[in-house]
Amino acid sequence: MFDIAPSEFVLIAAVAILCIGPKEMPRALRTAGHWLGKMRRMSNQLRAGMETMIREAELEEMEKKWREQNEAIMKAHPPATTPVVPALIEHTAAPDISPEPLPVPPAAAAE
Repeated sequence: MFDIAPSEFVLIAAVAILCIGPKEMPRALRTAGHWLGKMRRMSNQLRAGMETMIREAELEEMEKKWREQNEAIMKAHPPATTPVVPALIEHTAAPDISPEPLPVPPAAAAE
């Protein structure tokens, strides 16, 4: 991330020891670590929020595209407007369904 050479790191550590002092160095490093951790968490939350927004925008675009395609398909193939079956049922008389007796075979009748 940062391009810090080992010699630059040694120089920064020496200046920190001189300015802060060896007694307060652990506390200063702990505080710096705390702030770095907080910054990292905030950047992760920001990145996750941006990714969520991008994902939602892409989903909205896909839904719009699907809606347009559905409308085009429905215009190309409209549903049937005249109901065929109900009209036939209303105007047709019900058939006479009466059971007919089964024919008896001649051999069975002789016995």
